[in-house]
Amino acid sequence: MAFGSLSEQDDAGDLAEINMIPLIDVMLVLLVIFIVTAPLLTHSVKIDLPKASSSANITKPEHIEFGVRENGELFWNGENVPLDQLQPRFAAAATKQPQPELHIRADRNARYESVAQVMSLAAKAGLVRIGFVTDPAQAH
Repeated sequence: MAFGSLSEQDDAGDLAEINMIPLIDVMLVLLVIFIVTAPLLTHSVKIDLPKASSSANITKPEHIEFGVRENGELFWNGENVPLDQLQPRFAAAATKQPQPELHIRADRNARYESVAQVMSLAAKAGLVRIGFVTDPAQAH
């Protein structure tokens, strides 16, 4: 019996096809084997572990509140500091462990140059955590 032709002529050669049934049977058998053996592969041992309560030791690094006013005045944690004294203070703060964060509070009308100088001095001294503090209630 030849496939692929409805005519009764035997001139057409036999058509070779792949029989998919054995492949599907093999796949189903493998699927069943994996479903049965998968729960057996977990090696769990029941152990009665001791109970202990502890809290994570989270030490927040101190932070430096740095203020820049509109007229160029600089404040280190509320203390008025001249620009030439910032480099040694930043260097001392950079050596502390954990390193403190620098929170810059700049006046709305402060010159960008003043803020950029402070950030540059802090980065040169080795402070890596520098951020700006803003008031979201007044943002518009």
